[in-house]
Amino acid sequence: MQDLWNFALELYARPGVEQACLDLQDAGSDVCLLLTGAWLQQRGVRCMDERLRALTEVAGPWQREVVSPLRQTRRHWRTAAGQDAELAALREQIKKLELQAERVLLERLQALAANWPDEEARSDWLLALTGENSAALQVLRGATRLA
Repeated sequence: MQDLWNFALELYARPGVEQACLDLQDAGSDVCLLLTGAWLQQRGVRCMDERLRALTEVAGPWQREVVSPLRQTRRHWRTAAGQDAELAALREQIKKLELQAERVLLERLQALAANWPDEEARSDWLLALTGENSAALQVLRGATRLA
């Protein structure tokens, strides 16, 4: 079984996935949860309400308290960093911290789901996590099938 971090890196690098994830994020989805859902779906782990709740309970506070503040600062500095080399360097450091915070979250989500059995279930984790079947979700779903 491939670990979640490397699965996420490979999936995210596929054509169209980065933009699909950003679109889903802008629509209110948690990309780390979506990547976890894609990983679980590929493994054949059955999507169940209690598992969705468990994942959300781990991801929610970390996203609110760690990842989102870093992301907001990075985005807020985007324009000013274009004219200020020192600020641009700090912005890059924040970007690296944001990525590290996402990695920690994915590691926590993997640890949570480590003992969930692979059942060759036909669950749609991605739809359950987004609640809507958007074009961006279709891109992510298609890329997951190829992973």
